[in-house]
Amino acid sequence: MILIKNKMAFTKMETAGQLLASIFEDIKIVITPGISTYEIDSWFAQQLKSKGLTSEMKGYAGYKYVTCVSLNDEVVHGVPSKHKVLQSKDLVKIDVCASWKGYCADMARCFFVDEPTSAQAEKLVMIAQASLDKGIAQAVPGNRLGDISAAIQKEVENNGFGVVRDFAGHGIGKSMHEEPELLNYGFAGQGPVLREGMAIALEPMITVGSYEVYVTEDEWTVKTEDKSLAAHVEDTVFITAQGPKILTRLESKGR
Repeated sequence: MILIKNKMAFTKMETAGQLLASIFEDIKIVITPGISTYEIDSWFAQQLKSKGLTSEMKGYAGYKYVTCVSLNDEVVHGVPSKHKVLQSKDLVKIDVCASWKGYCADMARCFFVDEPTSAQAEKLVMIAQASLDKGIAQAVPGNRLGDISAAIQKEVENNGFGVVRDFAGHGIGKSMHEEPELLNYGFAGQGPVLREGMAIALEPMITVGSYEVYVTEDEWTVKTEDKSLAAHVEDTVFITAQGPKILTRLESKGR
């Protein structure tokens, strides 16, 4: 992980986050029954280009798209496809990493098509977001990485959901994935000390049932073993002396 000490570098990263968040604000009108995940990806590609953002996902390890779009029991890394068509009440997770003038922002959000599948599904998404917020609150200088992990796990498991073990958040800066790995489970008081100038991407991945997952035949899409519903949210956060600054939430929406 690099420490973002240069104000210009931070501004570039913040700009990437704000532009990406603005696209996510508009995606809601696109998520409708009958649209394919490929069409969602194409829409996002156009939006990234129009805002001067560069996709950090397309070309990564041979990946061909600018988004990961995961449906229902797909946890993360869902590959866009013309054959995956949204149905009413589907739970859609969209994950995008893009850069502006060489600095990255990574973001994921959950959306229901029309309306939630059930009260349990609605709660799943609510707790995923709450666990992300609890983790972010621990992202202050002097805390340890495990403080973030433990806060996320506690919020998820106290509400009866599972925390995926096989995938994690990460450091971020000039590259999409930097050190350290940021687990969504663990013990408070353990791990590297957090320092001012660090940038991290927190991304809870949680399930209604077991946390066991597997990678499908496309070698990207991750699904729950028990076919239970999964949620995934993510924000890019900059650690400052004044507390965590969330780069991927619009200023008007608050921090």
